[in-house]
Amino acid sequence: MNNELKLLGEAIVERKHEIAKAVHEDRLSTSELTEAQKHEFKKIEGQILEVRANFIALFGEALVDHEDKERGLAKITQWGKETGEYIYRLGTSLDEALKDTSFYREHIWSAIKEAAKDMSASTIFEVLNVIDPLMDHAIYSFSLTFVESHQKSLENAKTALLELSVPVVPLLPGVGVLPLVGNVDTERAQLLMEETLEQAVKLKLTHLIFDVSGVMIVDTMVADQLFKVISALSLVGVKTIMTGIRPEVAHTMVTLGLNLEGITVKSNLHQAFKEIQTLKNA
Repeated sequence: MNNELKLLGEAIVERKHEIAKAVHEDRLSTSELTEAQKHEFKKIEGQILEVRANFIALFGEALVDHEDKERGLAKITQWGKETGEYIYRLGTSLDEALKDTSFYREHIWSAIKEAAKDMSASTIFEVLNVIDPLMDHAIYSFSLTFVESHQKSLENAKTALLELSVPVVPLLPGVGVLPLVGNVDTERAQLLMEETLEQAVKLKLTHLIFDVSGVMIVDTMVADQLFKVISALSLVGVKTIMTGIRPEVAHTMVTLGLNLEGITVKSNLHQAFKEIQTLKNA
C-alpha cells in the first residue's frame, strides 16, 4: 500500500499543471468579470496558475511522504501564510477566494481516481485520510493569514488617520497651531501627546496655539490629557495658548470643576496672535 500511495503522489505532482488548468477553467466559468476586470486578470493569470499548480503538488508530495504527516502540515501552513497574504493584496474577498476549495477537491480526487483504478479500497481510504485533513488545514491557514492581513491593513489605516488628526501647522517662525477636531479618545490622546511634542521640537516652536473649536465634547479624561500635553510642552520650552472653547464646552468644564489656572485662554486665533506678539516684544 505504501508503494501505491507513493505512485499516486507522484502522478499528482506530475500532472499538477494539467489539474491546475482544469481547476482554473472551471473556476473562471463561474465568475462574472467585467471586460476591464478580465483585462487586468490576464496580467496575473500566469502567476495564479503557478500558485494553483504548486498547491496541488503539495498534496502529491504529502502522499509520497505520507509517513511524515507533520512535514505535509508544515508545507500547507507555509502555503497558507504566503498565499493568504498574496490573494489579500490582489483585492479578492475571502468569500470569493474560498470558492476555489470545491474545485480543488473535485479535480484532485478525479485525478486520484483515474490513477487508482486497479488499487485496493484500503489505499483509497488511506489517501482520504491524507488529502482531506490537509485540505481542511489549508483552508484554515489561508483564512487565518487573510484575516490577519486584513486586520493589519485596518490598523495601519487607523494609525495613518490618527496621525492626520494631530496636525501641527507652522504659521510663523517659532509659532504653530494645532486645530483639534472631533472626539478625543484614549488612543488619540496618547498620540496627541507623542506627535505634538515631536512636531514642536522638530519645528523649533516657542509658541503653540491649541484651537479646540472643533471639539464638541470635553470630559475629565479629555481635559486631563489636554492639560498634560500643555504641561509637557512647557517642559520643552513651548508656551501654549488655548483658543476656541465653545460655550457648551466651557459650561461643562466649569461644571466638572476643571482648573484652568496657569493656562492662557483666548477666544479666537486673532487674539492668540496678538498675545504672542506681545510676549515676543516683551
